[in-house]
Amino acid sequence: MTGAKTVSTLPAMPPYWEEARRHLMKRDRVMKRLIPQFGEACLQTRGDAFVTLARSIVGQQISVKAAQTVWDRFVVLPKKFTAGNVLKLKVDDMRGAGLSARKVEYLVDLALHFDSRTIHVSAWESMDDEAIITELIGIRGIGRWTAEMFLIFHMMRPNVLPLDDVGLINGISRNYFSGDVVSRSDAREVAAAWAPYCSVATWYIWRSLDPLPVNY
Repeated sequence: MTGAKTVSTLPAMPPYWEEARRHLMKRDRVMKRLIPQFGEACLQTRGDAFVTLARSIVGQQISVKAAQTVWDRFVVLPKKFTAGNVLKLKVDDMRGAGLSARKVEYLVDLALHFDSRTIHVSAWESMDDEAIITELIGIRGIGRWTAEMFLIFHMMRPNVLPLDDVGLINGISRNYFSGDVVSRSDAREVAAAWAPYCSVATWYIWRSLDPLPVNY
């Protein structure tokens, strides 16, 4: 009789993560200090494109806690959370979960794009970052920042630099400029040393502000 196999519950590490850590610590003095502070923690993905984008819409312009409350009510409305099932929901039920009228419109538009396959989900792996961003911002309620979060947290693309992200700019200000105001040009200059692993460096900058990782 053979013993039971132990199944690891650790999240899968992106294949480039260790190489990225070495690169960043070699090239950047701040990364050399930051990266060892967070051990084996790494970027994680939710694993479902529709869910990831729906959550990003639900969370727009409200606190993380409020977003989680609304999401918990919304996600249980259909028996299974798919684009097709979201399209079958009643607007009143969606509003009852705490969604604004505009967010209901955005979520329906997102579901329509997925259900009708007017976006090329199966081709995204072979498309470059800008091509995916262009497709995503064609969906109501999704701007460049949301598309970039999707590239980082769902596609796990290694070299995304989200210059519209307040946390990234604040983190660069604190870690590189002693808290002084930072321009996009300043941020690009700092990030020149990060390429081709800007996503990884951004993740560590976020962690420097909040040790608990955020998943989109």
